[in-house]
Amino acid sequence: MSARRRLGARWRRYRPLRTRLAVAASTAVALVAVGVCAAAFAVIRYELYHQLQLNLTQSATLATQQNRGAAPGVLAGECRFLSAPACAQIVPADPAADPAEPYLLPVSEPVREVAAGQRAPYYRDITLDGRPGRMLTTPFGKGKALQVALRADTVEQGVRQAAGLLALVGGAGVLLAAGLGYAVSRTGLAPVARLTATAERIAATRDPRHRIELPPGPPGREDEVTRLAATFNTMLGELEQSVTAQRRLVADASHELRTPLTALRTNAELLARADRLDPARRERASAALGRQLREVTGLVNDLIELARDEEPQPLVEDVRPAALLAYAVTSARAHWPGVEFRTLVEEEAAELTMPGVPARLSRLLTNLLDNAAKFSPPGGPVEVELTPRALTVRDHGPGIAPEDLPYVFDRFYRAESARALPGSGLGLAMARQIARAHATDLTAENAPGGGALFRLPLPPGAKRPAGGEA
Repeated sequence: MSARRRLGARWRRYRPLRTRLAVAASTAVALVAVGVCAAAFAVIRYELYHQLQLNLTQSATLATQQNRGAAPGVLAGECRFLSAPACAQIVPADPAADPAEPYLLPVSEPVREVAAGQRAPYYRDITLDGRPGRMLTTPFGKGKALQVALRADTVEQGVRQAAGLLALVGGAGVLLAAGLGYAVSRTGLAPVARLTATAERIAATRDPRHRIELPPGPPGREDEVTRLAATFNTMLGELEQSVTAQRRLVADASHELRTPLTALRTNAELLARADRLDPARRERASAALGRQLREVTGLVNDLIELARDEEPQPLVEDVRPAALLAYAVTSARAHWPGVEFRTLVEEEAAELTMPGVPARLSRLLTNLLDNAAKFSPPGGPVEVELTPRALTVRDHGPGIAPEDLPYVFDRFYRAESARALPGSGLGLAMARQIARAHATDLTAENAPGGGALFRLPLPPGAKRPAGGEA
């Protein structure tokens, strides 16, 4: 990289974006202004000299018409005055035919060539009595050339005046460009400045409730910076929800852990004085301590699993939902001996496979079956059905109250009717998270005739094994 490029890169790196945008806009407008002035100067200069050359051509035509057949020599010589007609003289091709009197205008070899017909007519700048002039040399009959000259100082003065005026206009254009560039940078980067201030305020206060004020306007017609600010506001909203959910999770977890930890401490202190207890009370305290330890361990494990957003890819494999369902139902029957589990697996769904983590999917099915068994009335069945499209689990309990339905999958949420039942309120939240990690979702509704119905659509990756029947 050259030194100039390194210097430019260093300047861009250490200058604010507003300064760089102002300089870029000012430079662009200034270049346009200077270019327009330069083009105008070229046009004016060309037109002034073109008009002078037209006058010379007209003077040469008039002199030719008025002096046909004239001998070499000076025809008119008063051109040293601005109001005088053009100077004119006839020059022969052979210097031996020159008149005795000296010529008024300079005679050079190109003039003799024009007279001899060896060169085309041409214009050239000369000096007339110390004043600038313009001369036309053109053929005048056979073997002779006509020279016509006019003073050009008025043209040069007009060119100088135009150059000065356009220079002033160009300078004013550059200053105007600088002002416009500054205004453009301030106006164009105002949302970016507000975005930066909001981000700095959030970083300082750690409060994601701040938002960037967006300019009014019809939706769908925002510019790129406004869309960036709107996207940033959306991100702040998601961040606020995430922070709120995190704080609620910590608060709910601390609330749920407080009771079992208090019971653990009480039983531990009681067992510390085991020498004062009879064997029966010591046995009950020991059993209660073990049960509470298992509950706390399960609650902590559930919280750890809920904190995981996706399944570990190395553990993903092709699994059969029918086989996982059979295993989960067998385990549920052993855990809930008083509940009847009815299973229906359609023939087309028996051989289906899908990508997933077997242990996590088994946990999902176990949580659904435990929830259904927990709310089933004595002797009430739990109906499980697997089709090529979805898995459904239904109980015949009281169902879900309409005011509780939107929150059944929230962490630690427990309806009023479920507060006296065992559980921590994490089972359904974990089941939905596992479902979403496997590219599907879990929904809840009230079943016709009573009870709750949970539906798990099979993900798009579910398929029949190779070689199976169509």
